[in-house]
Amino acid sequence: MSGVGELGRAVELLVGQVAHWMAPRWAAAATAGNVSRADLMHRLVQQVANLAADAEGEPRRTVPRLDNDLALPDQLRVVAADLLAADPPEPVLAEATAEVTATRRAL
Repeated sequence: MSGVGELGRAVELLVGQVAHWMAPRWAAAATAGNVSRADLMHRLVQQVANLAADAEGEPRRTVPRLDNDLALPDQLRVVAADLLAADPPEPVLAEATAEVTATRRAL
């Protein structure tokens, strides 16, 4: 499977795991680190957005932390699509896939 396919699959597995979560589940502590699941997911969204900006040769921008954590899966889908559209090299795709997979395990 190509890096593009692997990243897409990793994102869909993570989104499938968390898309149905309600606010209390997002507020619970993640298994890794001393942060909420929502904070960990938002950190992932920012990391993928940074990789996309770098691949596009654009400045990094802060991804807004929305009031509703239920939007986090959609934010991840958007930044992952941005990264894929930038056509980054395989090592960047591998890094993004590893981050998504690690976050999925930590949630």
